[in-house]
Amino acid sequence: MTTFSAQVAWKLGEGSFIDGRYSRGHDWTFDGGITVPASASPHNVPLPYAVEENVDPEEAYVAALSSCHMLFYLWIASKKRIGIDSYVDDAVGVMEKVDGRMMVSRVELRPKVGYTGEVPSRDLEEQMHHQAHEICFLANSVKTVIEIRLDRA
Repeated sequence: MTTFSAQVAWKLGEGSFIDGRYSRGHDWTFDGGITVPASASPHNVPLPYAVEENVDPEEAYVAALSSCHMLFYLWIASKKRIGIDSYVDDAVGVMEKVDGRMMVSRVELRPKVGYTGEVPSRDLEEQMHHQAHEICFLANSVKTVIEIRLDRA
């Protein structure tokens, strides 16, 4: 068994907590020591109470799913000795009401992979993305529909 941890810390600054007029800004600190400024999304909490430049949980969720998929895709390609020099994914998550509850119901991954040497066939590339999706720890942990839209770099 493997465990993972993060510290999430918030402290009341200026504003009125009881009236809901307080900053949603907080910090995520990870075991490697990096601290990421976080906040509620301005889509959910109005400015100035949300901190627009901070990462929000919904963005982090989309990024985590994309990152997990990418890392497995790179691993699969390396095992197949397929050279890659770039990977960019402009991933998008959709939040909507499903069965009366708000959720990130769908995440669309849009990877653009730059290959070195021989470029794999479209079929092989699709198979590798399918395999990456099947073994991605996070994709296996959520009920969000994850779609992969391929476009060559």
